Amino acid sequence: MEYKILDIQIAERIATVVINRPKALNALNTETMNELHHFFITALPTNDAIQGVIITGAGEKAFIAGADITEFSDLKDDEGMLLSKKGHDIFDAIEQSKKVVIAAVNGFSLGGGNELAMACHIRIASDNARFGQPEANLGLVPGYGGTQRLVQLIGKGRALELMLTTNMIGAEEAQRLGLVSKVTTPEELMAACKKMMNKILSKGPIAIAETIRLVNAFFDKNLNGFEEEYRSFGTLMNTDDVKEGSQAFVEKRPANFTGK
Repeated sequence: MEYKILDIQIAERIATVVINRPKALNALNTETMNELHHFFITALPTNDAIQGVIITGAGEKAFIAGADITEFSDLKDDEGMLLSKKGHDIFDAIEQSKKVVIAAVNGFSLGGGNELAMACHIRIASDNARFGQPEANLGLVPGYGGTQRLVQLIGKGRALELMLTTNMIGAEEAQRLGLVSKVTTPEELMAACKKMMNKILSKGPIAIAETIRLVNAFFDKNLNGFEEEYRSFGTLMNTDDVKEGSQAFVEKRPANFTGK
């Protein structure tokens, strides 16, 4: 697929994905969602050259300022449900990805944009970032998983407050609440994301993928996360990575993981 909105650069096992609609504050229109769907659901899982993804927005004003509201006015109920379901499919794929996805939040992270950021495994923000779920201003609810993931990340009371008042919060408050892991200057944002990603990619790739799966299992009502954990722990004992990691620890050297 030829991407017209997403600017994707791959270097040293990391794909940097830039949503490039700065004049629209990188709002998620149909074309953008189609490209995100293809990248995260079709392309990423089968591309062995990519082991981690950093996603951000073009320009200095916005990560993603929400969905493109201009596309909403003529939607009927069934069309609205299909639109929401498509967003869920994309963001679920991000959340469940075996490859680490970090959101580099630069500027406004609102509505669908904040929902995309919350689907990522880790969020790092510049100090000018602003977060919010303003859907109630439109007479709507968050449609891409926001009512669920915001509660998971910051708790029911604060999540309800933000969604019901539609208030925005700054980067420092977002970090205090647990919505973001780290706050940097805008100039240092991408470097901080790459530094964290490189540290993660130095670990055992099977272990990283399983850790993501097990953490997600906590929120899956069909799974017992504790059972999933001890089974995974036992299964990983048979991998070459565990043998290499243990030997490297004994020999006091960096491990050379192969993902086997």
